[in-house]
Amino acid sequence: MSENIFLFVPNLIGYARILLAIISFYYMPTNYLKATFCYLLSGFLDAIDGYAARWLNQGTKFGAMLDQLTDRCATMCLLVVLSCFYPKWMILFQLSMAIDIAGHWIHLHGSMMQGKTSHKFIDPSSNPIIHLYYTSRPVLFFMCAGNELFYSMLYLVYFTSGPTVLGIGLFKLLVYLTTPIAIVKTLITLLQMYVASVNISIIDVNDRAIESKKKH
Repeated sequence: MSENIFLFVPNLIGYARILLAIISFYYMPTNYLKATFCYLLSGFLDAIDGYAARWLNQGTKFGAMLDQLTDRCATMCLLVVLSCFYPKWMILFQLSMAIDIAGHWIHLHGSMMQGKTSHKFIDPSSNPIIHLYYTSRPVLFFMCAGNELFYSMLYLVYFTSGPTVLGIGLFKLLVYLTTPIAIVKTLITLLQMYVASVNISIIDVNDRAIESKKKH
């Protein structure tokens, strides 16, 4: 009897992440406590499903794609809300959405065109920054978590600055602390877009050379 990968534990966790994200979207305009709790819990489960996949040997391409889409869509929807809350900075949120979606899309498809089994499999001879980003779990977790924390705290600051710490609201302090992480994360995504574009152009050149030889 064939396995039903849709019912694998990591994928079930993935479905829970989607449900929590949708609930958070619903409450974002009105109830920041419920929205933040559901959003951050959905993000926390992203780490749990990875461990479950490795522990239970239930890693699948479908699960990886589900995670990727959930991450991108969740961040995008939060940025839509931030654009409404902070219209003055809307262009920055729009650019952030565009860079995030485009960067991961071209990297994923570039990896597939190269025949890689995962977008996280990076050749050691590739760009050293991209290699470190995808091969070091602590680095990847720190950058992704810091980036999400930045946008989450921006969201919370719209409602409250949080408890006072060192003379400043905790949520506002976290915004300041995570701003450099969000900037570096965006720069890495831009670099990822460049590297993927170069790799795809190499595939194009090789394909054209093969076609040219066939014609002659």
